[in-house]
Amino acid sequence: MGQPREGESGERDSTGAAQPGLPPGQRLQRGWPVTHYGPVPKFRPERWEFRVFGATADGEKRCWNHEEFTALPYTSVVADLHCVTKFSMLGAEWGGIPARTILEIVPPAPAVTHVMVWAEYGFSSNLRLSDFASERTLFATHKDGELLTAEHGFPLRLVVPHLYAWKGPKWVRGIEYMTADRRGFWEERGYHNIGDPWKEQRYSYQEGPGEGPEL
Repeated sequence: MGQPREGESGERDSTGAAQPGLPPGQRLQRGWPVTHYGPVPKFRPERWEFRVFGATADGEKRCWNHEEFTALPYTSVVADLHCVTKFSMLGAEWGGIPARTILEIVPPAPAVTHVMVWAEYGFSSNLRLSDFASERTLFATHKDGELLTAEHGFPLRLVVPHLYAWKGPKWVRGIEYMTADRRGFWEERGYHNIGDPWKEQRYSYQEGPGEGPEL
């Protein structure tokens, strides 16, 4: 047999059959485990706000309340979720607002290279603009046709299918356009700055030249 292609890691289930679609080092997960750090925030719709700020093209920030944000054009994406703790959930249907819609409504300045995704309790994750702008990156409100539960990120979580799941925080409240990279919450605590599961980019000590912020 030849080497597995991308999307075919050669991982096997308990019967010895190969499991397609798994990055290296991942195992197939039945169901959706709850994984997060800290308490689940209480959703208060009257206080909820989504902000886009930082290096916007016009220098202004933009805000939506919950009703306004969830009224933006809705789409769905069938995509996998790969957790850095080594489980993978395949073929979920995510519904929500494409990241590209936000980029169209509030364009970034020409010098923007990265975004910081901000969530409740000050959690954050940095992304290259190209990763954020992927046609499959989604601000998810639903999974498999049902509203997200609070434990899984309701009212809003970011889904970036081609990166490890920590790059898509739960309970998102806004994004910051940045003209230079800087590490987010988990990246400051030893996780890889990019987080590509197909390259097993789990930890910062694995970073090669150009994969982390300039010092």
